[in-house]
Amino acid sequence: MEEKSVNKTNSNGYTFMFAIILVVVVAALLAFAATSLQPIQQKNVRQEKKQNILATVGVDSVEVDGQKVPLTRDLADEFFDKYITESVALKEDGSVDDSVDAFEVDLAKELKKPVSDQIYPLYIADIEGSKYYIVPLRGKGLWDAIWGYISLKDDINTVKGAVFDHKGETPGLGAEITKDWFQQRFQDEKVFDGNGNLIGVSVAKGSLGNGNKDDNRVDAISGATITGRGVSDMISERLKHYLPYFKQQGDIKVASK
Repeated sequence: MEEKSVNKTNSNGYTFMFAIILVVVVAALLAFAATSLQPIQQKNVRQEKKQNILATVGVDSVEVDGQKVPLTRDLADEFFDKYITESVALKEDGSVDDSVDAFEVDLAKELKKPVSDQIYPLYIADIEGSKYYIVPLRGKGLWDAIWGYISLKDDINTVKGAVFDHKGETPGLGAEITKDWFQQRFQDEKVFDGNGNLIGVSVAKGSLGNGNKDDNRVDAISGATITGRGVSDMISERLKHYLPYFKQQGDIKVASK
């Protein structure tokens, strides 16, 4: 009887059954963990989004108990409404869709729709009496999606700041778009040319534009030509959809003719 029992446990059927049970148990544990962690992950994503939006207008630290401290994710959540005075969801014609929460708009999904059906979120900030307009960006790099935010001063021409991120660009090359030294190149650049045409800011190899803030260009990252082109394209492509709204605002002097 003992020998028969041993043979049974060594059979292929027993091995397969054990493997199936193990897979089911592991899958159940993973599903439980994913479900349990989802609210935390969603909260982190929302906080990071607020942190990045505020970073484009120079809010990288806040005052807490009389001292300046770095803007952490938790603090970005707490101080977001203090600086972002308005969030609007725009239609193609520049009108506001009050039925849509601008913060909840997913650009990855919007870009799959026809242009006429897309929603264009816009954030308006007030920093010490100065007004800024923050536009979400999304495009394609060398390997996968790139995204970010760019803020414009109240002349709708001068860049206040920019933040970029990516999904799979090459470390040391295209992934450098996340570095402060690259993002700072965009500060005070113009998005309209001298003739009033919206052209954005081009990332150009060998450009000397870092010192010339009127040439609509910044120096590229060496070895990251395609990623740089993706940054250039997403800035110009996204900004053009906001012109109808800006032209409708009586208190804004749009740089275009």
